[in-house]
Amino acid sequence: MLNVKNVSVAYGKNVVVEGASLQLKKGEIGCFLGPSGCGKTTLLRAIAGFEPLQQGEILVNDKAVSNTAIHLAPEKRNIGMVFQDFALFPHLTVEDNIAFGMTHLKRAEQQQRTQQLLEMVSLKDYGKRYPHELSGGQQQRIALIRALAPKPDLLLLDEPFSSMDVELREELAIEIRDILKHENITAILVTHDQNEAFLVADTIGVMQEGRLTQWAEGYELYHEPANAFIADFIGQGVFIEGEVLCEHSIKTPLSIVHEKVPEGCKPGCKVNVFIRPDDILLDKTSSQKAKIVGREFRGANFLYTLELADGNRLLTLEHSHHRHDIGDEVGMKLDLEHVVAFPKK
Repeated sequence: MLNVKNVSVAYGKNVVVEGASLQLKKGEIGCFLGPSGCGKTTLLRAIAGFEPLQQGEILVNDKAVSNTAIHLAPEKRNIGMVFQDFALFPHLTVEDNIAFGMTHLKRAEQQQRTQQLLEMVSLKDYGKRYPHELSGGQQQRIALIRALAPKPDLLLLDEPFSSMDVELREELAIEIRDILKHENITAILVTHDQNEAFLVADTIGVMQEGRLTQWAEGYELYHEPANAFIADFIGQGVFIEGEVLCEHSIKTPLSIVHEKVPEGCKPGCKVNVFIRPDDILLDKTSSQKAKIVGREFRGANFLYTLELADGNRLLTLEHSHHRHDIGDEVGMKLDLEHVVAFPKK
């Protein structure tokens, strides 16, 4: 459905996106994830047709819509877009907003499609209202189904939940994924929030300084990050120094871990091993001790910061039924199933 080949986008001499490549099949949902200024929205805008390419090619349904010789106008790409600010027409009713992109259909067909979509988002009685009479969540649902109404080949969503509170964001993220899957729509979400990415997308591309550094499922990004930036960006954790003993063993201040070492690392090579909170268990029977130097209450859990005798610090999650105080000495052990390690620079 979508094929992005070695795409670069520049503003003058400033290269904002460099060498991005990805593919999406019909009905798949992708996501561009990364911090502010990493180029994710620029890449989305290039796919939409709002930015020309410096190099590379974009194909939709095997048809070139952008390359260095071709630039199909956005309105000719059959691509829908949902913006951060909803971009609903304030002077049109909800029904007229939805029908806006369906002028190629007869009036009766427009009405049928509009009612079908309103029922899909549980807003069938809101057709005669105006955007200002709706809540933020309702406006976002209308913006989504307006973009879906013409049955686009591809739907692009540019941080659609950024102005909403956490609970509503999660609710809408799940609802939007369900709608996209029901309609079998290929889509790309742009977000800086990894939880949104995990909730909505089948495949996630992490962007770093204009480069699409890894394009994979959320599980793979978490357990098999391609570089240290992705490891640190996805979830939480800390790096501790380790030393390669052999092809399948790394010595760390906690214990020796057994798994394949980073490519090119020989015995004696120094590496950074990424330890997540779920890799550390508190165990009062353990001979390995640590001091609690930080504590964050998170409802169901406490996130503790532990300090080892050598000064290394680690994070661990513990059920909030068990409360430890700062300064307490606790037993702990490493429960590491996925070793994430990179050569130390």
